[in-house]
Amino acid sequence: MTDTNLTAPNHHGAIIRHRHFGLAIPALQWVPAPRYLMRRDVILNLAQGFAPGRLLEIGCGAGALLDDLAGMGFSAVGVDQSPSARRIATSLLVETPAAEIRETCDGLAPESFDHLTAFEVLEHIEDDLAALSDWARYLKPGGALMVSVPAHPERWNPADAWAGHYRRYRRSDLVELVEKAGFEVVKVQCYGFPLANIMERLSARIYDNQTAKRGGNQMKQDERTGASGSDRSLLTSIWPIYSSPPGTLAMRLLWKIQKMFLNGDRGIGYLVLARKT
Repeated sequence: MTDTNLTAPNHHGAIIRHRHFGLAIPALQWVPAPRYLMRRDVILNLAQGFAPGRLLEIGCGAGALLDDLAGMGFSAVGVDQSPSARRIATSLLVETPAAEIRETCDGLAPESFDHLTAFEVLEHIEDDLAALSDWARYLKPGGALMVSVPAHPERWNPADAWAGHYRRYRRSDLVELVEKAGFEVVKVQCYGFPLANIMERLSARIYDNQTAKRGGNQMKQDERTGASGSDRSLLTSIWPIYSSPPGTLAMRLLWKIQKMFLNGDRGIGYLVLARKT
């Protein structure tokens, strides 16, 4: 059996559904990045412990995770301010009726969601505590929160600048932030080791060049943030390699290695699971 198959094409190009990596749409320059795939594996494993219900994803980007979660029985709403991200998400989720894409949370009822997620979003927001506290109002009491952020401030690099980050996080700072926003922390895991660590170092110079091409320090914060969630142009050319059966086998092995280190601090990002108090 091959690892990929094409869904029905739309006017933006063919959507690829990879058996292990989820959705991709190379014609729009979006494919799942290896770092994303390392994080996705941890997220989906944790989500298996959730009872299916209404789920709100803040900063959904291209929306590929919404498809995964919809396939697990969740009714998912994804919010993203980036027009380019929403354009890709709308195309990518054309065959996923259980997922809805919105520009803002306006009109969503308070305490109407069982689960709330935000992956690689808080680092893009100057006042992260205010943002997380605001999001909490959409979550039912006792509802589950899952958030991921880049780890270790001392590892700041050009990729952070390119993506429009304000900060990277220490484990203790992340726990304190989540608790101040009205949640009880259940679990913190550190994802990405070893693959994402290696790729982060290798990609630093590439992203430094990308930042210069896009205007360097003149590029606005929201422009960097929008591009970080939807631009996979650098990876589209090598997608056929790492999505192939040998590439898939290698990634699945790396997922198994990652699991042995999730409770430590060797990875490049933290994923926190919490409950609204």
